[in-house]
Amino acid sequence: MDINKLKYPIGGPKLEVEPTAEEMQNYLQSMKEVPAKLRQAVNGLTNEQLDTQYRPDGWTVRQVVHHVPESHMNGYIRFKWGLTEDEESLIKTYDEVRWAETIDIKDAPIEMSLILLEAVHVRWVYLLERLSDELWGRFYNHPETGKLSLKKALALYAWHGEHHIAHITTLKERNNW
Repeated sequence: MDINKLKYPIGGPKLEVEPTAEEMQNYLQSMKEVPAKLRQAVNGLTNEQLDTQYRPDGWTVRQVVHHVPESHMNGYIRFKWGLTEDEESLIKTYDEVRWAETIDIKDAPIEMSLILLEAVHVRWVYLLERLSDELWGRFYNHPETGKLSLKKALALYAWHGEHHIAHITTLKERNNW
């Protein structure tokens, strides 16, 4: 199978232009649904299946499940920085590859991360649904990629959740789980 299709089963994020109002609504809906979709994707998987890589040289399903709430916690904090900091201020990055190698990611039960993702998304969506047009016009400044509007950041994180769910669901399909 094509390694790019394994890496990006739904394609890459689309950040070239600001999302339309309709796209924003779709991204908000995705943010509401991602926790339940991830839970459904891993429902009934055995420990052996959870410890299966979704692609060669990729993370295990367990690592993916733990990664999503960690990434989305960082995303929520980045939104808060975008809303409260000077737009020239740099956000803090993290090394997701190294984070995926910590003991809590490598072998912890996934339930704790499923609960964490649900909590982060409830709080994040609450915030997102209440942002004014003026606040949606704000940015945060990433040290590696530069300024990112909150609208594009929403598109990125909505894509991110669906992207990792697709890693799991396509693995399940390939392995007839």
